[in-house]
Parts: sequence; C-alpha cells; structure tokens
Amino acid sequence: MAKAAKKAATAATKSPKKAAADKSESKPPKKAAAKKANQGGSKSGGTGNAGLMKPITVDADLAKVVGQEPLPRTQVIKKMWDYIKANDLQDKNNRRMINADETLKVVFDGKDQVSMFELAKVINNHLK
Repeated sequence: MAKAAKKAATAATKSPKKAAADKSESKPPKKAAAKKANQGGSKSGGTGNAGLMKPITVDADLAKVVGQEPLPRTQVIKKMWDYIKANDLQDKNNRRMINADETLKVVFDGKDQVSMFELAKVINNHLK
C-alpha cells in the first residue's frame, strides 16, 4: 500500500508536461491504417499488369524466331531466349553477349552481337 501512496504523491508533484508525457508513454502505439485490397498485384491472384499481358503481333522477321501468333511481351522474350539457348548463341567468353545467326541478324538490325540488356529494346522495334 505504501508504494501506491508514493506513486500518487509523485504524480501530483510532477509538472503538467511530464505528467502528460507519462500518460502518452503508457498508451500503446497506434496501429497503422489497414491496407486496401490488393489492386492488381500479382502475389494474391491479381490480374497483373494488363499492358504486359496484352498479345502483340510480331513482324515477319521476328516471326521466324518466335512464331506468327500474337503473344504478350513476356512470352516473346521467353521464346527468344529459348531460341538463343537451343542454338547456343550466347558468347562463350562473355555470357552477356548474344551472337547473331542469319535469322537473328535481321532481328538485331544487322549487328553481329547484342547485349542481353539491349535484347528487349531490339525486339521492341519488331512488335506492332
């Protein structure tokens, strides 16, 4: 009982600012606002980015590699990589470079080699 009396006495002698600070410290922190429902995210079954999934027609040069049917951009890149790996077109010394065969030379705008980082940019010129 003596402890309770001491607490009451010290609380009464504290300045108003300190007493207010003590009260705010004893409260639990506020919770963050609840997040809104997933809007187009891909983790919880959302629709994803519709622009990336929209089928795009390819021109005749690129169609020799990936096929004639309209495909989403992601599938065009995937089929290009399948072609590159199937024909062993990655440079042996620098794996970031892709060597062009006769079919890819037309797609690569006449270049003998293209960096894998340039691949999407080069392919984009052949999409409609």
